[in-house]
Amino acid sequence: MALNQLQYDTIMKNYQETRERNRRQQERRLQEVYERVDGYQELDTSTGSISAAFAEDLIAGVEGTRERLHWALEAHRKEKQALLKAAGYPGDYLAPIYVCPDCQDTGYLPHDGGAKEKCHCFRRQELSLLYQQSNIQNMLEKENFRSLSYEYYQGDDLSRFKGAVEICRNFVQNFKQDYHNLFFYGTVGTGKSFLSGCIAGELLKNGHSVIYFSAVGLFDTLARLTFDTRDKSELSALYEDLYGCDLIIIDDLGTELTNSFVTSQLFSCLNERHLRKKATIISTNLGLEELRDRYSDRVFSRITSNYQICKLTGPDVRMMRKRKNN
Repeated sequence: MALNQLQYDTIMKNYQETRERNRRQQERRLQEVYERVDGYQELDTSTGSISAAFAEDLIAGVEGTRERLHWALEAHRKEKQALLKAAGYPGDYLAPIYVCPDCQDTGYLPHDGGAKEKCHCFRRQELSLLYQQSNIQNMLEKENFRSLSYEYYQGDDLSRFKGAVEICRNFVQNFKQDYHNLFFYGTVGTGKSFLSGCIAGELLKNGHSVIYFSAVGLFDTLARLTFDTRDKSELSALYEDLYGCDLIIIDDLGTELTNSFVTSQLFSCLNERHLRKKATIISTNLGLEELRDRYSDRVFSRITSNYQICKLTGPDVRMMRKRKNN
């Protein structure tokens, strides 16, 4: 799920093109002002001479020189700004142009000591690529709160589904301040994956990072990267995505071929995300006893002690919709 080199290079090239485009626009604005605002070019080109006038005192360490230079440059700036405004331009017309002022279109935020952190605008592009890789965008076109319907549920099944919907809405509403996990289980087609998609869509709209995996896809990917020595860096990046994203959805747990590798990887993922206080949603057709028997007491204990358990029952809604549409 981590970006490959080509994807990373593409994002960085976009930043470079943005900076170059904005630089050209700023140059055009400056040339326009030179041509239309009398006296601005002469005033602008004289800025350097102000600093030069204070150079000797700065070198000699004359007390108060820096303050006097600051006020001289500030007065000069205000004089240029006044010319702009008098000609009908906004005062910041010639200020540097940035799509993202936070990172100044570099993709990274500077920190003390030279360390760098990915800017929110970089992370947004990165996650967009990750969502495409995980096919979550296609899923969310059909699975969202707008398309939610109660028409296929009755009696206790309806009560359970309504209760689960309320839990999901609260999960989204309190996501920023409340670390929470959900475990959906029950019979086939009762809305488990649908509700996971509803949550994912709302959180994505609010700027959170969400990664979706079918259980089969998750463990197949982990196995491939674990046992292929050429892909260790990609495996490390995948683990960071699994452990660090705001929400991970593991759909249809139990449909994969379960073995000791799967069990250990599942526990490691759930345990590490719990330690980091990162939310997880799991859906499965397995019953709770089947869950314990298949994945060990450790996994069962982690889920039952740290997840809100939601049981869904009723008819296979997918089949009923299909029959209705036919």
